[in-house]
Amino acid sequence: MIHLLKEKTTSVQIQEMLDRYENMIKIVVDIRRRALSGGGEMHADCESVLLDDGSEQDDLWGANWYPNEQRIEFESLINIRPRLGNRSIVLQDENLRRQVEAVTQEILGGVK
Repeated sequence: MIHLLKEKTTSVQIQEMLDRYENMIKIVVDIRRRALSGGGEMHADCESVLLDDGSEQDDLWGANWYPNEQRIEFESLINIRPRLGNRSIVLQDENLRRQVEAVTQEILGGVK
């Protein structure tokens, strides 16, 4: 199940987002609006939810969240954006990484 989150998640929502992968949640973070969508099979699914909610493509970055470890991994096919200087599935820019991590911690951090 994919959730669109703009405030702290609940443990029930975490469990629902874990329905596809046992210990990892695919997430896409809107760094401008400080929102996040998570769950489902692909980052593109989460990206669509945010775009439908009014997000701008250039503000969206994908990652994987491991709730049991409270750890983020900055890898997603949607991160391949040569026009914005990111030529890899791994988010290269440290400033963007910090922004993605900050939003992720605000919304998902501390909840298992």
